[in-house]
Amino acid sequence: MENPAFNRAIRSFVLRQGHLTASQQRAIDEGMPRWGIDYQPQALDLAQAFGRDAPKIMEIGFGMGTATAEIAAANPQNDYLGVEVHSPGVGNLCKLIGEQQLSNLRLIRHDAVEVMDHMLPDGCLDGVHIFFPDPWHKKRHNKRRLIQAPFIEKLVKKLKPGGYLHAATDWEDYAIQIMEVFGANAELQNSADGYAPRPAYRPLTKFEARGIRLGHGVWDIVFLRK
Repeated sequence: MENPAFNRAIRSFVLRQGHLTASQQRAIDEGMPRWGIDYQPQALDLAQAFGRDAPKIMEIGFGMGTATAEIAAANPQNDYLGVEVHSPGVGNLCKLIGEQQLSNLRLIRHDAVEVMDHMLPDGCLDGVHIFFPDPWHKKRHNKRRLIQAPFIEKLVKKLKPGGYLHAATDWEDYAIQIMEVFGANAELQNSADGYAPRPAYRPLTKFEARGIRLGHGVWDIVFLRK
């Protein structure tokens, strides 16, 4: 029987239904016209989108956006582009942007692979964050994981020389896979001797802190484009 996954296009997400609250919908309705960028299959001028020249960092899959907002607030010298498909998270981050009056954060509600393929010019990013992607921890589901060689090949082209690619996970076997995938890309070099210490810009979430107290590991992998 033919494997339907064989010819499946790379995607950055698996769409799940999530409950969108009234406040999240209101935040989307009010916030996306101000801070959202519509997906269009044409090159995006990031300097124009943010209204200034500054380092540009993309986060793929920001979840509910709490850490994203914290990073943007703590690093006003950088501009952050959040890419997420799930509406509750987009709504929550719109709410946080408004509450904290963040001017250095823009959102695209679309698949990150199509955003990379059709909107981002090569060499336009100073950094990429992929924090706690879905681990798909059952072995038969590992093929659904985001961080695999074809995806990273696409992503590396969008980094400037010297730009960084930072992934974090609390699943050790996924950390091993990420390290192998990053290490196998000829355009990347490890910024550390093995796993990296958690960079100061990545906040420690309550969930993560609780896991650490219980003895669970968290692994940061930070590579640089040569």
